[in-house]
Amino acid sequence: MITSRRHPLVQQIRQLHTPKGRRGLGQFLLEGTHLLLAALEQGIELQYICYTEPWSERYPDLASNLTAPIAQPVSPQVMDVLATTVHPDGVVGVAPIPSLEPLPAPGRLNLLGYRLQDPGNVGTLIRTGAAVGVPHLLLTEDSVDPYHPKVLRSAAGQWFRCPPWVCVDPLSVIKQYQQNQVQIIATHAQADPIYWQVDWTRPSLLLLGNEGQGLPPAWLEQADRVVRLPQQSGVESVNVAVAAAVCLYEALRQGWTELEN
Repeated sequence: MITSRRHPLVQQIRQLHTPKGRRGLGQFLLEGTHLLLAALEQGIELQYICYTEPWSERYPDLASNLTAPIAQPVSPQVMDVLATTVHPDGVVGVAPIPSLEPLPAPGRLNLLGYRLQDPGNVGTLIRTGAAVGVPHLLLTEDSVDPYHPKVLRSAAGQWFRCPPWVCVDPLSVIKQYQQNQVQIIATHAQADPIYWQVDWTRPSLLLLGNEGQGLPPAWLEQADRVVRLPQQSGVESVNVAVAAAVCLYEALRQGWTELEN
């Protein structure tokens, strides 16, 4: 059992608390039983798992079948520094950051976020996208780190079902999708058509703007349709994750896909 906070493995895993550390090591941190199970269910090969004795007593079957190359018991005091949460539930895992080349093929419905800064919003987008069958969440590289612990927690275990993909050149991605007969839809408070007045059964890419500034003019110019969400006078906008959810469920209502029961 590791009891020292200065143990080399502890120091290595703690580097994953920062974007720089995650990029440098090519790894990211999974915290908690729920996220660990979600990763294992999706066939993610974990490199390290650290757990406390109380956790292994609560989950004896899971603890006895950990398949990571290194499955290491640690003291509760060490777990406190391995995790980023105030009250960790007793287990963390380390997974490799997957290769994101080439650009994933378009699905029937796709999401592309511009400079999204709030990890809670990105996690909620992933969770909502997974709920309706969106295959991945595209993000500009100046968005919040998609491996941020708060993104993973906000995604509520769905991160692996709708994984994020960072776009270096998003405008070229938009053009590439258009060449594949995918319609580009953006939202704007001053647009004329309402979101339910477009045909969401067509293959679509929904552009999602920055929380404070929205979408840049160059992105709006690329859109085939710009739609608005009706709202009361004096209200500037709704939360980006809420706007996306409204559009996603309108697409679902129109019958663009069928949910798996």
